[in-house]
Amino acid sequence: MRVLKAFAVAFCVASALSAGAQTGGWQPSPGHRQIPIWPGTAPDARPFTGPDTVRTDTVNLVAGRPYLYINNVSRPTMTVYSPKGRNTGVAVVVFPGGGYQILAIDLEGTEVCDWLTAHGITCVLLKYRVPGESRYPLSGPYPDSPLALQDAQRTVGLVRNHAAEWGIDPHKIGVLGFSAGGSLAAQISTHYEKRLYPVVDAADRVSCRPDFAAAIYPGHLSWSDTRLEMNPNDPVTRETPPTFLVQAEDDHVDGVNQALVYFIALKDAGVPAEMHLYAQGGHAFGLRPTKLPITRWPELMETWLHTIGALPRD
Repeated sequence: MRVLKAFAVAFCVASALSAGAQTGGWQPSPGHRQIPIWPGTAPDARPFTGPDTVRTDTVNLVAGRPYLYINNVSRPTMTVYSPKGRNTGVAVVVFPGGGYQILAIDLEGTEVCDWLTAHGITCVLLKYRVPGESRYPLSGPYPDSPLALQDAQRTVGLVRNHAAEWGIDPHKIGVLGFSAGGSLAAQISTHYEKRLYPVVDAADRVSCRPDFAAAIYPGHLSWSDTRLEMNPNDPVTRETPPTFLVQAEDDHVDGVNQALVYFIALKDAGVPAEMHLYAQGGHAFGLRPTKLPITRWPELMETWLHTIGALPRD
């Protein structure tokens, strides 16, 4: 079943790549700068094949609008978006989705940062490596996407190491991911005790454990498409951070089981978890509002952040 799912994801990505025109390497909005997360060559780097490319998908519209996506990312970066108005001290590292083949950089990236910064939260947008081919066998530390996990571990460590400089509370650093990025949020929530790469500098000597996590229509978490069987490569324990989940029952890309198995694993481990399951919504809706109730999930997550004490209760 995992082979069939991999084929389905690859087909969806290939379809997306056929839409829109290449516009050159992605750049953030004026006033923001991409920061390389590795001081030199990234660990386990694949041969460099040129800069990432940006395309516009004008076929698969979301809330009636096209979206941008990046492919061919071999040099990962982070972009820091400072909070607007009062700084709450909270930071969130955002992982866009795209099947570990592309990154939906505006739908599940910059638009998310606009929402977070408007609530006084520092947003760190990670442009992680895609495609991230595995160098591990299926029994290895993390067979699905080790390069993306390396980039995520490094970035959370960098944010915590720069917390004082960036006005961040080092105990209020979370992650938020969509689709494949949602599975990346689960990966770093369960793989933080040991880096998947040799220590580079001081940022790799501080914890890369998120203080909270959110996974929106996540993928890659179920070991089966037909049974509630958790992916054994995401070993949930009582130390896994509090987690927020959003899922639609009619998600025909990753399927409802992906979020269900993770919620059950969190519950069984005694981890505080909140899941919102809706009948309709499909997949890859981001934060764009429609008539469907599921698109109001950002309000629920904001309430949850107050509930767990990340945002002040005022």
